[in-house]
Amino acid sequence: MQYAVLAGRQLFSIIFIIASARHFNPEVIESAARHGVPMPEVLVPLSGMIALVGGLSVLLGFQTRIGAGLLVIFLVPVTVMMHNFWVSTDPLMRQIEQANFLKNLTMLGGALVISYFGAGPLSLDALLSRRGVETWTAASAREPRATVRSCLPATREPPVSCR
Repeated sequence: MQYAVLAGRQLFSIIFIIASARHFNPEVIESAARHGVPMPEVLVPLSGMIALVGGLSVLLGFQTRIGAGLLVIFLVPVTVMMHNFWVSTDPLMRQIEQANFLKNLTMLGGALVISYFGAGPLSLDALLSRRGVETWTAASAREPRATVRSCLPATREPPVSCR
């Protein structure tokens, strides 16, 4: 099952990484301006950077909850502003934008799940967490153990072993 989580995380992140490059394209910036995005020259490339960083974070499983949070921050305004199918008068464009809106809602759900559960066992987060535990365990084995009772302050200064 751990491989399914890894594959799902990687497949999920690909669309954000690939699509982020388009956010530096003048045509996409113009399209955003037509959709009413304020300051599109700034916000569209910024949204591309957010999508890229979030996508890479989820792909690698590094700071995954933060990366998925970035994808949530990316998806909410993009979905509402760029795929507002309800204002389209052309039936074909309405159908295309509705499909894109629903696709983004699905990705938003995935990003929320990842932001809650994290990267899973095959990730840099898990590897770094295990190394941190190993380092902490090795360090604590060399140091004298302090009991909870000895760390309770009888005075304002905790004992040296608790600092």
